[in-house]
Amino acid sequence: MRLGDRWGSGGTALPPSLNVRMTLTALLAVLMLAGLGQPVLAEQPEPWQMGMQPAATPLAEQLQWFHTFLLYIITGIVIFVFVLIGYVLLRFNERANPKPSRTTHNTFLEIAWTVVPILILLVIAIPSFRLLYAQYAFPKPDLTIKAIGSQWYWTYEYPDHDDLTFDAVMVEDNQLKPGQPRLLATDNDVVVPVNKNVHVLVTASDVIHSWAVPAFGLKSDAVPGRVQRTWFRAERTGTFYGQCSELCGRRHAFMPIAVRVVSQAEFEQWLAQAKETFASGSSRASEVARLER
Repeated sequence: MRLGDRWGSGGTALPPSLNVRMTLTALLAVLMLAGLGQPVLAEQPEPWQMGMQPAATPLAEQLQWFHTFLLYIITGIVIFVFVLIGYVLLRFNERANPKPSRTTHNTFLEIAWTVVPILILLVIAIPSFRLLYAQYAFPKPDLTIKAIGSQWYWTYEYPDHDDLTFDAVMVEDNQLKPGQPRLLATDNDVVVPVNKNVHVLVTASDVIHSWAVPAFGLKSDAVPGRVQRTWFRAERTGTFYGQCSELCGRRHAFMPIAVRVVSQAEFEQWLAQAKETFASGSSRASEVARLER
């Protein structure tokens, strides 16, 4: 039985008009999915948001450009394959082609379907390697922060500033203030100056966590006994949110990350105030333990 001879087990021939409708429907679905990759203007996730958050760092801009670049290539390949399948169904079914060809080899086609994928992979590889280099070519840091994941909160240290240390715990629903997003706001934000190279040392105290901020293009696993390193340079002020992106236990979904980007003057003012506020070195671990109970 050749391709397109019969439809299902009932033995009914597949009408050419149905072939056309199926192909057009599939193409429409592909085009609709392709539109989902367009970014939505928002500083944080919004209800029914489909695209990425606006990039706030050069790395995030490169990541989103590469994502869109790949989306165009993939969409073109999928459309080509659907058109090819539709052509085969229409041109080589039993009704349109009662005497099928017995051709078994075609040198040109065999070379083409080998060389063309290689060229596509090369086109993808060049920006991919450039992006990898940008992610792991660390510039000289203006500020270093250490993020330590615990069940289920983050501890932050500023080793360049007298080892300033504080915990950041999610703000519960009944404690939210106006403007604070649910499941994303923390009682203490990470504060960094704008347009500065910030190195983030990521580790964990118990299980594997993951420090991720989508607007920065960052996701670094926090592994106990190991220190990972990542970096970012925020190009605009504002508060940017992320969450632990590694399944770490019962309250994994309640372990947000909030990074507040401010001017250099505001950062220095916050730093002086934070050193006084957290001078006692008090920890919020007891608060998290209470929530766990």
